[in-house]
Amino acid sequence: MRKFDLVVLGGGPGGYVAAIRAKQLGLNVLLLESNELGGVCLNWGCIPTKALLKVSEFKNNINKFKDFGIEVSGEISFNIKKVIQRSRNVSKQLSNGVKHLLKKNNVEVIKGFGSIQDIKEEVILNVSQGEGSNIKIGSKHLIIATGAKPRLIPGVDTKNDNIWTAKDAMVPKSIPKSITIIGSGAIGIEFASFYNDMGSKVTVVEMENSILPNEDQEVSETAKNIFSKRGINFLNNSSLVSVDTSKNNIISKIETNNKIIDLVSEKLLLAIGITGNIENLGLEKSNIEIKNGHIITDDKMRTNVKNIYAIGDVTQPPWLAHKASHEAMIASEVIAGLNNVHSLDKSAIPSCTYSYPQIASIGLNEQQAKDNGFKIKVGTFPFLGNGKSITMGVSDGFIKTIFNHETGELIGAHMIGSEVTELINSFSIAKQLETTEKDIINTVFAHPTLSEALHESVLAAYNRAIHF
Repeated sequence: MRKFDLVVLGGGPGGYVAAIRAKQLGLNVLLLESNELGGVCLNWGCIPTKALLKVSEFKNNINKFKDFGIEVSGEISFNIKKVIQRSRNVSKQLSNGVKHLLKKNNVEVIKGFGSIQDIKEEVILNVSQGEGSNIKIGSKHLIIATGAKPRLIPGVDTKNDNIWTAKDAMVPKSIPKSITIIGSGAIGIEFASFYNDMGSKVTVVEMENSILPNEDQEVSETAKNIFSKRGINFLNNSSLVSVDTSKNNIISKIETNNKIIDLVSEKLLLAIGITGNIENLGLEKSNIEIKNGHIITDDKMRTNVKNIYAIGDVTQPPWLAHKASHEAMIASEVIAGLNNVHSLDKSAIPSCTYSYPQIASIGLNEQQAKDNGFKIKVGTFPFLGNGKSITMGVSDGFIKTIFNHETGELIGAHMIGSEVTELINSFSIAKQLETTEKDIINTVFAHPTLSEALHESVLAAYNRAIHF
């Protein structure tokens, strides 16, 4: 039986980063991955969806050409096969890149599925490599980074070609004339934006009172107004009761406003969240604590079982690739025995939705800040007052910042508009550095840039806005 200092289960954005960081710190590391390196994110999640959304961004830009004095004759058409093929090529390129990084860092990789067999002085794993081939591995430490899968609705058969999960929605054979999307989180909204831009009639069903329910209320309302004007239909305070697949189309029975209505669509997409990949890992042999389908960890990614760690989507929310990668470095550094390894601060993790327009946030929203008892200062600045956004023809949206009135600490930032998924990182750095309003107010921002709106939103919180 071969033995290692660390075995990592899963080669996604958490697993491969953990393996590389541990190797950098001198550990003998083995990475086990039963599918493609890069995990769901690179192969079937964040990366390929962004490649698709770039196409819809191009379409929106083309629609504005006339405003810029560019004449385009003829009807815009799409070759969906080429659109999907490019998306798959991007994923393949990055997955190969991960393979190169692991090889460069001398990380051993075995293609196989690992499950816990015993835990004594070390963790004993059985590794299945298919066709009855099994090997035993021993390790001083184990990081579980097996990711997650879509959460399904009982009684809704995703084996039906017309009922999709996110993976199916990324590789359509054709653009459906109509699609009903259950769930308005980031995944649901990104696909709603994409398929609406591709010409589908889109209806989004959401149980909560607001779409994007984790976002600031003002952002959610603005997003709904913008998407509605583009033709997306929303049903809030609504839920899927049952699905009739006996006809050519999908008939979704939706409970809304205390009545049942029928929604007829060509496709039905389930986007109601995820559940951790915890099956067949042998967790019952170790009594690892699990809640709502996800492994519980502390702020150093330790489970309740000695020498077993968990990172990424198999653990608690938020379920984001960049959180997984950061957790990976924390876990590897703790295992390697580094001193003063910092804890994970979930309030400093940015969240991004790559729809058109984009949405991004970090920290507490306004209601959460009030519920936590903070006395706050709030500043909002619209992109309509920003010179760069006007020249670009993308002046929808705004930036909102929230500060602790007593200390000047940046509590949260929330934004909707062009390229806000890039702009949010300025506030990520600000929170990490424990920046106050004075630090940002006294910072010089280049002109003309979209980032000037960050500055103006902070000025607005202290009644000093210049351009609005």
